[in-house]
Amino acid sequence: MKLPAYVGRFRFFGILTIASVYLLILIGGIVRSTGSGMGCPDWPKCFGSWVPPTKIEQLPANYKEVYTAQRVAKNKRLALTLERFGFKQVAGDIFAHPTQYIETEFNAVKTWIEYINRLVGALIGVFIFLTVVLAFPYLRGDKTVFWLAFGAFILTGVQGWLGSLVVSTNLLPVMVTIHMGLALVIVAILIYAVERSQRVRDEVAFLQAPTDYTLTGWLALAILFTFVQIVLGTQVREQIDMIAVTDNYAHRSAWVGQLGSIFNWHRTFSVVILFINAYVAFRLHQMQRTQLKQVALAILSLVGIEILAGITLAAFSLPAIVQPVHLTIGTLLFGAQFFAFILYRQVTKSVQKVGFPQTVA
Repeated sequence: MKLPAYVGRFRFFGILTIASVYLLILIGGIVRSTGSGMGCPDWPKCFGSWVPPTKIEQLPANYKEVYTAQRVAKNKRLALTLERFGFKQVAGDIFAHPTQYIETEFNAVKTWIEYINRLVGALIGVFIFLTVVLAFPYLRGDKTVFWLAFGAFILTGVQGWLGSLVVSTNLLPVMVTIHMGLALVIVAILIYAVERSQRVRDEVAFLQAPTDYTLTGWLALAILFTFVQIVLGTQVREQIDMIAVTDNYAHRSAWVGQLGSIFNWHRTFSVVILFINAYVAFRLHQMQRTQLKQVALAILSLVGIEILAGITLAAFSLPAIVQPVHLTIGTLLFGAQFFAFILYRQVTKSVQKVGFPQTVA
């Protein structure tokens, strides 16, 4: 059955937006690995301008004091709001953070790395807005597709606001973690919207063999564990940043040895991730559906590359070039698992519709 033209347009921009989000995650990893997170001390402008400076001479002599005062004033308002909503611990953490009153020295390279990160973020906002516009035809059919696109658009706005808080709080760990977690949620919503948009009402997908419904739980577990692993990795990254600042970005070979228990949990948990995903990939590959077999292969490949990147980081003093790759591959694994989950659920629903019997492992 031929799909309407609007389906193809929505799919194109949806996939483009998903790819852009992953590009932003990669750039964000580069920002962290190069220590460029505070390359622009204010938000949304950079050093008070829409086009950031290239030389320190373009800044006032007391620029550190100026932007520190602006951040502290903004954080006081934020802390007061958090306290009103009962988040007293988080509010206290803002001013307990050791770098709260420290302004980063101007560095043109780091400033422009962070500025490019913001430009890509703004571009993604435009892409997601276009997906919402292109989703309007689905209001006459599958309204869920439109609301998924609209929800992703709203969350992207929230993500931008969180980005401003990450800057104002001078990369406060809890803010960085929430920022990363929300990015994964946006990715999942967009993947689901694009996959669902391709469905034709009353279309039935036939399999050559019955489906094992227990696999749904294993897929959900794999997604959850990967999400937790990414959060743990973000916290490890935060510890590395703190160590780097303390050591003035010297003695890199000693940084891994200074990491705490979170790093040990992160490293140990990777073994659990490996076995769960190997099992899930094996089960998916057994199914008589080419797309699921391809996703299974992608999951296995991503897990292998991710573990290899992690070993490289631990064994070779955290090479900066590998850090953003490690983060991006982890988020790609999350996306592949989520796509496998919704694709598998679609297949099982189709099987139920045509009356295939259920089997239990």
